Amino acid sequence: MSRIGRAPIAIPNGVKTRLDGQGGLLVEGPKGKLSIAVPATLAVKADSQTIAVSRSSEEKPVKALHGLYRAWIANMVQGVVTGFSKELEIVGVGYRAQLQGKQLSLSVGFSHPVIMPIPVGITVEVPKPVMVVVKGIDKQLVGQFAANIRRVAPPEPYKGKGIRYLGEQVRKKAGKAATGSGAKAGG
Repeated sequence: MSRIGRAPIAIPNGVKTRLDGQGGLLVEGPKGKLSIAVPATLAVKADSQTIAVSRSSEEKPVKALHGLYRAWIANMVQGVVTGFSKELEIVGVGYRAQLQGKQLSLSVGFSHPVIMPIPVGITVEVPKPVMVVVKGIDKQLVGQFAANIRRVAPPEPYKGKGIRYLGEQVRKKAGKAATGSGAKAGG
């Protein structure tokens, strides 16, 4: 049995769970509410203190979904209580970010700023022009939007310019001049 799938999920105080008849689960907490549709091959049982996920068969696809849905439900519970956030830093001369209403504007070396609409359920903060903080209750949505921001200008390995997660280490490569082949051109 899946180690992750068989572990019960503790429900903190202030969180309400509700199962509907079609196999869906609604989790409601102080930060908001999230719902998920659980496949028919899995069963979710919830009481006032824990949520348990069990599977109906030992087939490989069902076993794969067991741990996945348990992790999703655990992330939903954590999201409605504390929420999730991703911090990105922008490195480069003249590179910066700013909020324009419901859009994020990134100036990262292109001839025009890149405008990204902020999805519903996500809040974006720009505490400094070189830092972006993405927050929300849905872990997948927060991570995907942060990845989309990073994809605009991923860190390049020669100078390190670009958008990276806070604390991400970028391995720098030596350029052509630093390799020193020893032979002189035109000789």
